[in-house]
Amino acid sequence: MGQDAAVAVPDTIDDALSPAWLTAALAARFPGIRVTGVTPGPVVSRVSTNARFQIECAGGVPDGLSPYLCVKGYFTDAGRISRQAGEPEVRFYRDLAGPTGVRTLRCVYADVDPATHHGVVITEDVAVAGATFLDARSEYLPHQVAESLDVLAHLHAATWGDAPIGQAAWLEPRMASVLAGRGITEVRANFEGPIGAGVPVEVRDAERLVAAYRSLAAVVASARPATVLHGDAHVGNVFLDAHGTPSFVDWQLVQRGAWYVDVGYHIASALTVDDRRAAERELLEHYLDRLGVAGVERPPWDEAWRGMRRGIVYGFFLWGITQKVDPAITSVLLERLGTAAADHDAFASVA
Repeated sequence: MGQDAAVAVPDTIDDALSPAWLTAALAARFPGIRVTGVTPGPVVSRVSTNARFQIECAGGVPDGLSPYLCVKGYFTDAGRISRQAGEPEVRFYRDLAGPTGVRTLRCVYADVDPATHHGVVITEDVAVAGATFLDARSEYLPHQVAESLDVLAHLHAATWGDAPIGQAAWLEPRMASVLAGRGITEVRANFEGPIGAGVPVEVRDAERLVAAYRSLAAVVASARPATVLHGDAHVGNVFLDAHGTPSFVDWQLVQRGAWYVDVGYHIASALTVDDRRAAERELLEHYLDRLGVAGVERPPWDEAWRGMRRGIVYGFFLWGITQKVDPAITSVLLERLGTAAADHDAFASVA
């Protein structure tokens, strides 16, 4: 079970918020802690459950630990059947977040039950400290995208090629597995309904998009050099701390693959169409420069540009199959990614 093996992963949210379990879970990092009280806060429950809470401890909360925390797990009936999908995120927090130094939530507990594959993560509650979580309707400007590309470049460089910290078996590419559950039916429903109204007609073709994604999955699975990807690097998975510094959250799709999957997707999702058109070349150059500063041999420009086009296909497909997100957000992202796909003839990049 990893670093917290002596502590059973909780099966219910009540267990996770109990003083007894929290005492045991936090003791690995904060020896001697004894949680005496828990004040529940807001809970967001879809497939996964995210519950904010505050703890009280005998003798006070230990130095280095915020009393304001958030637990994420798969506690509901809907969540139980999807537990395996959440396992990579827990492994990321447990095994990779610290060694890579990537900017993300500060994790104080993460583990997976090997029998049920249920993973639970406890992180510090950054909202209390003034963080802002973004979505596609948030203003996010090119200079801010450059800063979030810095985060991706740091992650990619730390795990580039044969870097030991990126070689675990659980990081094997799994883009193709998405096609087992969703595909043409979901994309067509989005494209033919009001959600897809902003998708340009030349790329509003469910069959072409799914075929392009299938080809891309095969290309990425054998890409060399590979690196660890966030895997879902749209703007809604970014938060800004009180100083405006970006970090990434929601690591369910973390896996090894080609760097451009994150980069093309992020640039095309984070910016308005006009801002992306004006800034995308400069932003790609900025990302490549950051790789170079980190000691990675940067890809040639023509190869990198084609890669960015491929990353757009990836993001366009993910939002094409999206069904359980606020339609207003899905609509914005489909328009942005679809327009980018049309601008760049992105389907041809994987032909």
